[in-house]
Amino acid sequence: MPERRDLHNWLKLNLHRLPYTASLVGESVDKSMHLVKLSAGTESVDSLEAWQDQFRQRFEDGLPRHVTRMWPKREAEILDGGSIYWVIKGLIQCRQRILRMDEVDRGDGIRRCALVLDPTLVRTMTAPKRAFQGWRYLKPADAPPDLPQNRQNEDALPPALAGALADIGVI
Repeated sequence: MPERRDLHNWLKLNLHRLPYTASLVGESVDKSMHLVKLSAGTESVDSLEAWQDQFRQRFEDGLPRHVTRMWPKREAEILDGGSIYWVIKGLIQCRQRILRMDEVDRGDGIRRCALVLDPTLVRTMTAPKRAFQGWRYLKPADAPPDLPQNRQNEDALPPALAGALADIGVI
């Protein structure tokens, strides 16, 4: 354990490396490759859920989708139980299981990928994430754990507070 004056830096560097187990996080998501994506224009997990509920009614199967221009090269690893982790207000706050990938043709000759998602949004421990374009792969070891089942319906902390607490390794 580091000296007291270096505890803050040690926590920032090492807290995310702690092993996550099924008993701690509910469902284990530590085997598959994941994606992380900014949820632009979303204010909260609830607003993401409301937007997806409205959008998914367009499809016969009623499942939400996220259409992306790039097709993941690691498709098999993702479809083996992977999730998309949503960044809302600079923090990873929830995830959705990726069920399949469908090809989308908008008539312009560009092959697009529709990530077909489980409608259930699973809240996770918040984790800060800087802005980026598109999606990125998220290694299982870097994925924040799910909130325990008894905390899934809690109101989220205000983004600024959650970000500050995540920066110092408290959450």
